[in-house]
Amino acid sequence: MGIEGASAVERFVRKVMLPVCILSGMAVVAGFFFPEFVGDGVSGRGWLIVSLLFFGSGLGYLAVLPMADGHNGDAPPVHYLMQVRRLSWTETLRTFVARHDPLTFGVPVLAFGLFFVLQYLFPAATLSVVDSIQQYVMGWFDWLLLGTVLLSVLYCLVLLVGPWGDIRLGGPDAEPAYTYPVYFTMIFTAGIAAGIVFWGPAEALTHYETPPPYFGVEAQSDAAIGGALTYSLFHWGFSAWSAYLVIGLPIAYFVFQHGAPLRVSTILTPFLGVEGLDSLPCRLVDVLAIFATIGGIATSVALVSQQFLTGIDFQWGVEYATLGPVLFVTGLTIVFVISAQSGVHRGIRRIAGVNIVLFGLFAALLFAVGPRSAMLDRGTTALGSYTLNFLPMSLSRGGEWVTSWTIWNWTWWFSWAPFAGLFLAALSRGRKIRTVVLTGFVATSLATMVWFLLLGTTALHLQHTGATAILESMAAFDNPEAVAGFSLFSTLPLGELLIFLFLALIIVFIASSADTSTLVVAILASKRDRAPTITTVVFWGILQGIVAIGVILTGSETTLQATAVLTGAPFAVVVVLSLVGLTFTFLRDERGHESLLAKLPTLPFDDVYKE
Repeated sequence: MGIEGASAVERFVRKVMLPVCILSGMAVVAGFFFPEFVGDGVSGRGWLIVSLLFFGSGLGYLAVLPMADGHNGDAPPVHYLMQVRRLSWTETLRTFVARHDPLTFGVPVLAFGLFFVLQYLFPAATLSVVDSIQQYVMGWFDWLLLGTVLLSVLYCLVLLVGPWGDIRLGGPDAEPAYTYPVYFTMIFTAGIAAGIVFWGPAEALTHYETPPPYFGVEAQSDAAIGGALTYSLFHWGFSAWSAYLVIGLPIAYFVFQHGAPLRVSTILTPFLGVEGLDSLPCRLVDVLAIFATIGGIATSVALVSQQFLTGIDFQWGVEYATLGPVLFVTGLTIVFVISAQSGVHRGIRRIAGVNIVLFGLFAALLFAVGPRSAMLDRGTTALGSYTLNFLPMSLSRGGEWVTSWTIWNWTWWFSWAPFAGLFLAALSRGRKIRTVVLTGFVATSLATMVWFLLLGTTALHLQHTGATAILESMAAFDNPEAVAGFSLFSTLPLGELLIFLFLALIIVFIASSADTSTLVVAILASKRDRAPTITTVVFWGILQGIVAIGVILTGSETTLQATAVLTGAPFAVVVVLSLVGLTFTFLRDERGHESLLAKLPTLPFDDVYKE
């Protein structure tokens, strides 16, 4: 049995994808940046197909490249369950069922099958039932979600400066598997997806047009700009990322300090013990995590495909029927399945690296060509407003606006927290808890907030000054957030390059999240002591793609998204239990550590976060 080695299939994929990437890349560069030399010989649909071939083949080729030393089996020492096993075909077929837990494997598959049957036979009734449940949960349990998110933020701050932050996961001699930049990159790109790309320019504009009641300002006024930016930061900043930390950190602690299995249900270790984690309640927690992950990722993939094509339609007037999104999802599924089966240290790490480079390049270019004075002035004001109003906004409840925006956002982040948190946990061996919090809570939040300030201030400045009519462009489409970026960048210098990078970021961001979720689901569905095989990873990746295509064909994006969001409320309850259990465990077992405040007077600043 090998571990993530290069197979004959991967070698064939490399031979095919490299020339496809080179040829399609040459065509894309010529057609995108020098259209006058190409003419009208290729239709808009043709250019889209060529562009997708370029992005997809390039990412796929990168994912299956062997390690630099040529020895794919010499993977960095991440948790052994994250290292995909390669079995022979006969052994794979013989052991596929035996390697899976019947409950965590069977229930999610049957649940999604039942969902699509009901959606096909009774679409209106299914939507009505799900919508009623969602409105009930978000309306009656808003206090639970608001309180849990605020508790999560406060707990992260305590870990950051308190003595428990000094605990090194895995013991005093444990070493991290990856350098810090790689560690940050994989955590950030796994947890954010393409929503950051579309909503970067769109959310602030939406709040500018329909201001949050908390600020009580007139729509599309100068005062509305500050409130719009403040709430964009609030919905995507520290509160959002804290949801991943309060799931991932307890998992990491009990896995590396107490020998618990790498499972979402491991957060219940203080109450059940390590040996009690095979119980039915724990397995149901893992089932819920699988359902939330597949539902959230599949819905995102389906929505991203439609948003991507809506933007193409706006920019180049190319309309697509149902076949367009289906082909887009199919191609994207091939990319993230190839990446997931190649393992963390190859495809997942490399595509995350491409993602962060494109992210940084795009942000730098936008800052260079955008309204820098507005970015700095409005951005500084928004940061101050966010700081001053953070607590009252966190406690603000009631009203349709808060329910449809803030409460919905918190449930959505909690529904993604199981897979993002488990992935964070698996990568955190050898790091101090303080560093984990600094990365998964502080650094990721700051990167996200910078993005929303850059795009939000630019969009609001151009809209408010009349330089362009982005809101009018958005109003003409069913997916308004999909066209905001295209309308914005078309008015800026280097607009063609920005749009090209924007399209690339959409694909790379969703691939980075989907390949990670595929691997995590494969781990959760396998038996406790069994690492996933390549066949297992491929199965769950394809299933996510099938669910996304099913969503498109049945028109059930809203229904499945609402169903996935509903899982956020149970996980909010689980988070409260896990933090209580983790706190009592720290008080009992982790004495004698120094707080950050105690270290500051005696240590140079560089040593405070030293690994």
